[in-house]
Amino acid sequence: MKILVTGGAGYIGGTVASLLTEKGHQAVVFDNLSHGRRNLLPPGVQFVLGEVADRLALENLFIEAHDTGTPFDAVLHFAALIEAGESMHSPETFFRNNTAATLSLLEAMLAHGPRRLVFSSTAAVYGEPEVVPIQEDARLLPTNPYGESKLLVEQMLAWLNRIYGFRYASLRYFNVAGAPEGPGGKITRGEAHEPETHLIPLVLDVALGRRKSIKIFGDDYPTADGTCVRDYIHVSDLADAHLLALDVLLQDGEK
Repeated sequence: MKILVTGGAGYIGGTVASLLTEKGHQAVVFDNLSHGRRNLLPPGVQFVLGEVADRLALENLFIEAHDTGTPFDAVLHFAALIEAGESMHSPETFFRNNTAATLSLLEAMLAHGPRRLVFSSTAAVYGEPEVVPIQEDARLLPTNPYGESKLLVEQMLAWLNRIYGFRYASLRYFNVAGAPEGPGGKITRGEAHEPETHLIPLVLDVALGRRKSIKIFGDDYPTADGTCVRDYIHVSDLADAHLLALDVLLQDGEK
């Protein structure tokens, strides 16, 4: 398969691009490098510097691929801003980058690209859960603009499916952690946010002596010791899930 991976120079997108390559597929990474690192891309992966909001650039990419006889089979969409806390300070930035920019991508796909997309969504679309564990069909009530920006994309995708038969899968996952292993057990990439705000890398920085201490806030949660419980998924397992979702989309069917 030939797959366009938006945000493919980032932590999750890059892991998925690497897995696609390992499986013998052709991954084309489209990234603006605002949070990604080009040096972590697997050898041989085509890289295109660009903004997802640039519909014309995406259309030209799809047209060129079609004209050369190697059209794209699908898109894996990771490009987005991800800091929920930051979204509370600058909601308009998240709606422009996560929602409006994705609309440009979808318009380009409808015009000249494939009509299959795996969307990197978020469990933040649920907001405060009424029941744990959260069921997939639980009510959707985001509590921050980040979750709302992703939910708006899901709603757009549902309408495109209904009207055009556009096939998609939205993966609503929680916190991602871990470092994938390459040949011989070599670590190929890990989390590298600037500035780093994620808990596990910060804790490891303390253990390595890079930071003096780490503060974890909250002592009034309904747990045995009052501290918060968070759900994590290993980035390699998440990459596998994206490829499984892609396999389903590439099969014949109505949804």
